[in-house]
Amino acid sequence: MMDPVDFLQIDDLLGREEHEIATAVRDYARSELAPHISDWYEEGCIPRDIALGLGRLGLLGMHLQGYECTGTSATAYGLACRELEAVDSGLRSLVSVQGSLAMFAIRHLGTEEQRREWLPRMASGEAIGCFGLTEAESGSDPGSMRTRARRDGRDWVLNGTKMWITNGTIADVAVVWAQTDDGIRGFVVPTDTTGFSAWVIKRKLSLRASITAELALDDVRLPGSALLPEGTGLKGPLSCLNEARYGILWGAVGAARACFSEALEYTMTRRQFGKPLAAFQLTQGKLAGMSVALANASLTAVQLGRLKDAGTITPEHVSHGKLANVRAALDIARTSRAMLGAAGITLDHSVMRHMNNLETVATYEGTEEMHALSIGRKLTGIAAFR
Repeated sequence: MMDPVDFLQIDDLLGREEHEIATAVRDYARSELAPHISDWYEEGCIPRDIALGLGRLGLLGMHLQGYECTGTSATAYGLACRELEAVDSGLRSLVSVQGSLAMFAIRHLGTEEQRREWLPRMASGEAIGCFGLTEAESGSDPGSMRTRARRDGRDWVLNGTKMWITNGTIADVAVVWAQTDDGIRGFVVPTDTTGFSAWVIKRKLSLRASITAELALDDVRLPGSALLPEGTGLKGPLSCLNEARYGILWGAVGAARACFSEALEYTMTRRQFGKPLAAFQLTQGKLAGMSVALANASLTAVQLGRLKDAGTITPEHVSHGKLANVRAALDIARTSRAMLGAAGITLDHSVMRHMNNLETVATYEGTEEMHALSIGRKLTGIAAFR
């Protein structure tokens, strides 16, 4: 029987283990997280302890090897992101920042001592991480950051601020990037270090079921062992961002699927002029267009998952997926919101919550413009960023 949210039977391309992981995450997200998400969104918060449940399920740093991480395929990690974002982008953001930014940085750029100290606890959800790169005046151009680290004997002293930091006020450890005399370097900063502070950014209209913070570093003194030895220059943080963007392109499929599913169900049952809304030609045209867009986004995600598992994916491939899939998800969310009419603006339905969240998803981890320029550079060999 045809599944209306998987019109081209794309999930049939998945292996058995990938199916099992997707089903397990979907079941958990629907039973343990979905019943509360509207309240969390309305209240503008998310409980810290949900990380423990995600850790028990093996989702935190799941695509990393060793140190009590699950070590799944990239495709399996993508599927987990899809199922989490089908409930809410904030849930996928927590997992992305934890695993693809903070944990990935420590695993691939850090020392053995740093890995042993942090990764097992982060994989279990006992410890939460955040990633301090963006600043108020330094977004798409991270090389212009003003946060600075200076040598003082064997120690490092950090000063500066970071903005729009997911998990910032609930984190136990922050991966912070700063200018030094030797260029941009990364540091592992326990958040209980003297001089480190964080506060929640309030009055958000999007991604409300997620903690977003501003970080301040005021003469934060760290031992030399806090330095990420392989985190040199922009290559370090950008490699982490590429991991997170990969999860985003899968997550967008989940948000799009949730919106399309709700619009289909609503128009099949809501009656006007004596028949269901789905019986009208204009409605069916919209549903068909969304189905095509959803299938195309799903195919993009699966193909990029296969490329990543084969070790042949490039940053430009990820830019393609992030740009195309978030754009498609936003279009589907907006169309779905309109199809639900007045009901679509309430938290009794998910479409406007997803729509608002996707406005943030379209901005963070590289704007649409930056990803377009990344693709353009690959196509032409000409960098047009400046």
